[in-house]
Amino acid sequence: MTTTGKIALFVGGTLFGSYGFKILGSKEAKKVYTHTTAAVLRCKDQVMRDVETVQENCSDILADAKAINEAKTAEEEARYIEDAPIA
Repeated sequence: MTTTGKIALFVGGTLFGSYGFKILGSKEAKKVYTHTTAAVLRCKDQVMRDVETVQENCSDILADAKAINEAKTAEEEARYIEDAPIA
């Protein structure tokens, strides 16, 4: 690429960048950013509710599993006592 071409690309990029900053800082762009941020926050809230539901379900599952294991242990102990030889 020639020096003139490189200079033209640099000038074009600089102008495009300057205009881009004006577009990004406009009222319309800020409105879009605000609505996008609000949507992201709503999404985050829903995800947090879903996570809480999953955590509650996991707690219930854990409690049920512990109860099952306790019942099995008690059953095994009762069976052991029944099978124990009488001295």
